[in-house]
Amino acid sequence: MKVIFNTKAFAFFLLISSSLLFINCSNDETGTTLDLSPQFTVDVTALDFGEEVLNEVSERQSFVIDASNLTNELIVTSSEAQFEISRDGNVYTNTISYTVANANIDDKMVYVRFAPKNQILGDITGTITISSEEAGTETISLTGTSVLAVEETTTITTFQQVHHAFGENLSQSHTNVFQFPEDMTQISNITMFVKLECPDGGCNAWDVYANIAVKNTATSTWMEIGRYITPYGVDNHQLERGFEIDVTDFKSLLTGSVELKSFVEVWGSDGWNVSVEFDVTTGGEIEYPYSAISEVLQYNRHSLDGIPYGVPNEFDVDKTISIPQNAEATFLRTIITGWGHATPNDPGGRPCAEWCFRRHHILINGAETFEHYMGPIGCSSNPVAPQGGNWAPDRAGWCPGMSVPNRIDMFDPAMAGQTFTFEYDLEDWTSDSGGTNNAYYAISTFVVVKSNSPIETPMVTE
Repeated sequence: MKVIFNTKAFAFFLLISSSLLFINCSNDETGTTLDLSPQFTVDVTALDFGEEVLNEVSERQSFVIDASNLTNELIVTSSEAQFEISRDGNVYTNTISYTVANANIDDKMVYVRFAPKNQILGDITGTITISSEEAGTETISLTGTSVLAVEETTTITTFQQVHHAFGENLSQSHTNVFQFPEDMTQISNITMFVKLECPDGGCNAWDVYANIAVKNTATSTWMEIGRYITPYGVDNHQLERGFEIDVTDFKSLLTGSVELKSFVEVWGSDGWNVSVEFDVTTGGEIEYPYSAISEVLQYNRHSLDGIPYGVPNEFDVDKTISIPQNAEATFLRTIITGWGHATPNDPGGRPCAEWCFRRHHILINGAETFEHYMGPIGCSSNPVAPQGGNWAPDRAGWCPGMSVPNRIDMFDPAMAGQTFTFEYDLEDWTSDSGGTNNAYYAISTFVVVKSNSPIETPMVTE
């Protein structure tokens, strides 16, 4: 078959095609060819933030994205949590995106900040990736150095030589409001010191129950942060700053305007003059910047407010505890002291619960998980000596003229996001209703959670 090639028709086709191409890809007035391909550019290739303190936030930097002809969204992602990005300079995250409508309108300013966290120190590198399905990818290199804040300790003076006594115009307890640092994330340690001095006429003759509590403004309840037993008839001048108690676990409550209560269960008009100071250390190595604490048990208003021991009682020692999802450390903090001289005596003539040695348990989901041994802690070696009374023999877990030990029971793992049951189980013993009075355990138990991110308080229910 013979094929006839029509050269005139082909030339006409080429002419029409060229004209159409010129119309769609050129400027009508100048004839300049336009590039309608999807594309974008960024105005920097690297950002360096230098040194920034761990758990602080750097000054923000920025870059500009210029995009055109995009028909798919534009996505901006930071590869590391320590480098955060924002569209408006207020709300920061690790990924932002622009819809097609927004991507092609004006230049887009993206803000970047360096926020070292998660206890990571030293040089940190990352990458910001700007990508479009049709226009490819651009990257920006990020560098910064995470350093510890300089460690500083500030002493906060609260109660100063406040007279605690019993009688007309006298009081066993005193409250007041004091100012603490606002930002708990930079607090690495809080130590409380309780100094006792004798008023004119001398100190009270007895070893009595005493404590310091903080007002939880969220629940309007008092939470016992430390307990001590007064010495017989003397002060504690042998200790330069008095009894020393670590109260870091309460740092979420010891911030800003703080209401404190000091209580001494004294029954005479003599009593003690009490001074309380807090050393608040910021900077340095911070275990976790965020923490929260909730009450589990508090039978601690005074020595005989405790759980009756060896007799039937209706005290609630069973709870259900729910731990936040982001908890990285979870533990129980307990203070417990036994009081009373109930019988039958233990061997050696030791009545309960001041003198009888016991092993109590915390049950988690019904299983014995933690043990509290109420045994000797070395009363005869107490530096607050001599005292006026029977101070040297060992009590069950406490001594006259000493702070009461905090019992820390750590969960491993941290029970993050879990709910479990709690029961405080006293060792079996039955009182014969003899002795000079009943037996009691004055107790406080708190659940503490810690995290590298803001954390809610644990939920405790009946």
